[in-house]
Amino acid sequence: MTTLYIDRRHASLELEGKALVVRFNGERQRPVPLALLERVVLLVNVELNSGVLLGLADAGVMVQLAGSRKPQRRALVLGRGHNNAALRLLQYRLTLDEGWRLAASRGLVASKLRGQLRLLGRMLAERPDQRKRLSDAQAQVSAALLLVDGAESRDTLLGLEGSAGRAFFVALAAVLPESAGFSGRKRRPPPDAVNAALSLAYTLLHGRAVQMLHVAGLDPLLGFYHELAWGRESLASDLIEPWRPHVDEWVWDQFRKQALRASDFKVQDGACLLGKSGRGVFFGGLESVLRPVSRGMRWQVRGLIREMEGWDAQSVVS
Repeated sequence: MTTLYIDRRHASLELEGKALVVRFNGERQRPVPLALLERVVLLVNVELNSGVLLGLADAGVMVQLAGSRKPQRRALVLGRGHNNAALRLLQYRLTLDEGWRLAASRGLVASKLRGQLRLLGRMLAERPDQRKRLSDAQAQVSAALLLVDGAESRDTLLGLEGSAGRAFFVALAAVLPESAGFSGRKRRPPPDAVNAALSLAYTLLHGRAVQMLHVAGLDPLLGFYHELAWGRESLASDLIEPWRPHVDEWVWDQFRKQALRASDFKVQDGACLLGKSGRGVFFGGLESVLRPVSRGMRWQVRGLIREMEGWDAQSVVS
């Protein structure tokens, strides 16, 4: 299964039987069998009709509209979801169970912090000249991780995650080229190339999480760690937390190897945006990390459902 990115202007999509055909400036490209597609990501204005959307939805192919210039602007067109409404009812019950939510949240935060520690270890091996900053970050993330299991509220977990995150991004800044202009994680709008790359990659990862939850029969809006928020798929936000360090690692690799440079981005209206020169490297390379992460998230969703059903079976017995 694969992802098709459309980032060239004057593109159109049409269906030919069980294949998707892309045209650029009217020139027909090689058809892509729907059986090989999992999602289509539209990053520019694309000409298509409702029949194409319906055909993709019927084939289980998600269409994600994500602006490369403004990652916060996005929309998803999903196909049929899972027919097991009882699973969603169980999810609704669990969102009201504070004990369940806290236990699930501890697991998510612990997994994320372990991922950050793994990456910090790799950074230290690659950059022993930054031992002080990296060791300090390791100590702070490790200290937060030790407190996760004893956290008695999600607010406490948010505090632990936040302190670990600040330490981690200070370390990331220390091992990135100075030319990248990164001094810490900043969003809305991202002020530099690294923050722009992180925001766009997180957005695309989040879209995959929404798709997986929808297909599995869960409501992406109702999370356990992330609170309800208007228009936010909080369960998808939960799902991607443990995988963020994988995206962070990929972004670090791109900039330290100079595959992506600050010159591949441009500043417009105070926001740093991915430019045309960086798109091929960014979207082509990002698949190398999102593909295995997607496999991991599928197992994560299956495990979550098993845990939910186990809680339900135990509650019936008791």
